[in-house]
Amino acid sequence: MDHLLMLMLQLLLLLRSSEPGDVRLVGGASHCAGTLEAKHLGEWRPLCASHDSWTLKEAAVFCEYLDCGSAVHVEERHSSYKSAWSISSDCVLSRSPLRECTTSDYTDQILKLTCADSVRLLNGSSLCSGRLEVKSNQSWSSVCEADFDQQDAEVVCRELGCGPPSVLQGALYGEVEAPVWSKEFQCGGHESALLDCRSSGSARNSCSPGKAVGLTCSESDDVRLVGGPSRCAGTLEAKNLGEWRPGFLSTLKEAALVCQYLDCGSAVSIQTAHSSFKFVWSILSDCFPLRDCTTSDYMNKILNLTCSDSVRLLNGSSLCSGRLEVKSNQSWSSVCEADFDQQDAEVVCRELRCGPPSVLQGALYGEVEAPVWSKEFQCGGHESALLDCRSSGSARNSCSPGKAVGLTCSEPDFRLVGGASRCTGTLEFKHLGEWRPVYGFFWTLKEAAVSCEQLDCGSAVYIEMVDSSRTTGWLISSDCVLSRSPLRDCATSHYTDQILKLTCSDSVRLLNGSSLCSGRLEVKSNQSWSSVCEADFDQQDAEVVCREFGCGPPLVLQGAFYGEVEASVSSKEFQCGGHESALLDCRSSGSARNSCSPGKAVGLTCSESDDVRLVGGPSRCAGIVQYQISLTTS
Repeated sequence: MDHLLMLMLQLLLLLRSSEPGDVRLVGGASHCAGTLEAKHLGEWRPLCASHDSWTLKEAAVFCEYLDCGSAVHVEERHSSYKSAWSISSDCVLSRSPLRECTTSDYTDQILKLTCADSVRLLNGSSLCSGRLEVKSNQSWSSVCEADFDQQDAEVVCRELGCGPPSVLQGALYGEVEAPVWSKEFQCGGHESALLDCRSSGSARNSCSPGKAVGLTCSESDDVRLVGGPSRCAGTLEAKNLGEWRPGFLSTLKEAALVCQYLDCGSAVSIQTAHSSFKFVWSILSDCFPLRDCTTSDYMNKILNLTCSDSVRLLNGSSLCSGRLEVKSNQSWSSVCEADFDQQDAEVVCRELRCGPPSVLQGALYGEVEAPVWSKEFQCGGHESALLDCRSSGSARNSCSPGKAVGLTCSEPDFRLVGGASRCTGTLEFKHLGEWRPVYGFFWTLKEAAVSCEQLDCGSAVYIEMVDSSRTTGWLISSDCVLSRSPLRDCATSHYTDQILKLTCSDSVRLLNGSSLCSGRLEVKSNQSWSSVCEADFDQQDAEVVCREFGCGPPLVLQGAFYGEVEASVSSKEFQCGGHESALLDCRSSGSARNSCSPGKAVGLTCSESDDVRLVGGPSRCAGIVQYQISLTTS
């Protein structure tokens, strides 16, 4: 009996720990529309987005949770300040229990959400495609093709805020064992909802395999560039729910999706311009189709985007690399190596506003079955666009395998300026030919470590945002840096009064560690990095290195702890007193060592303890959070 009671108690605890918490929509025309509220810790509050914008993708999760239809609209609305529950986009999309990622917040923005009451599309490639289901008497049913036609499809697509129907085909999005709607729809095509249509009862209660309605609504003509010199340049506008508004995006990566969508070439530049405050459609990164990634926003900026008209690079590792294609007569063609040389490459890289060409090699970015450009380019190297170059006709209409031009243009540079050495100072980035300071939103030492590595400096020691006079800088997100994406792809112009200051160590670094305060030790001398042998390094030397990195005292000093590599070995024995501020300030004696026995290269772990505490509370486990970071004074 006691054993059974214990099992029941454990089950009760499990259910409580996994309970996602209640969610509802209030103040709308139905239970599927209104302000989004969540019940957490016994209290109903509005739900707000945590430091990011929500799109229809996040809304779709809640529509499903509420047993409503497909997501139609989501927006953030200004209101009076109030307590809210904050939840991140990542948490929603991962479908984690809300109680695990809900935090208390105080905000003047609330989320308003509209789901369809009684229709949904399942298993589609976007929110405007899928297998159609209709809700009646609290249950969902598939619809048979024989009971559904083009006019019915027009109504569904309009009800979901999508474009006109483009494909209506059974089994396009899978077949399932599900009830089948028993009425034939008879829409005129003008109705606002499918259940507003007339219908006639039928005897159907099943549907032949492959005959359940699969519907694709179009998403075309929802983005455009206006007011520019061509259809591939101008002010970005987006259409959502039948309304054209200015569109806003942050980086060239996002711009590349728009350029591709418009059948233009590669993304070349984005620039923001100030305007009066208005509602805009904000387009989020790495998201397609665009409708699924668009959220309503309120801002005083518009965005001007330039795509190249007639050249693009495909399948590259960045926007400055890929297989070259040229557009003529509304179609794209590859270019054969025999018709393209270094001067031609210089023109293409300049046209795309990248650095000079660094690699020109066939098949570097894949081969495709595609038309081949039939002219040989004869650029002088000074032209501003490839199609401005002279060309001579050739008889070529095919290209040997591996001979389609693959081009890599060099990436722009960045630097640290105004510091005591080239490894410390204000971080500046050169983009579109212009050096500007970097505004690093939510950067930490992790992002700094990537920058230090790219500058060939040592480990990251310190990072801070410093107030300055208002200036135009480059905004580069944390995600972009940590993913090691080319910074050009995710830099956007930003007007700011804060700049980023960064300190890297000049001549020591820790590699392959579990944190920035651990790893295999390397020392820089004469522009090259060398490992250090255990026999030439002791506890006092380790104290100096840990202090130089702004870490706590050394905890572990052990060879091969963080891997062995084939690398040169420092030929000096360090003789630190333990008080020095940098390892290379220590005395050293030359040794005959130029190699190190396997497992004997120094692996060092500095402590990171006592850097967080809670103070002012009833115990050491409650109170105000305080954080300590050790800084070098050199």
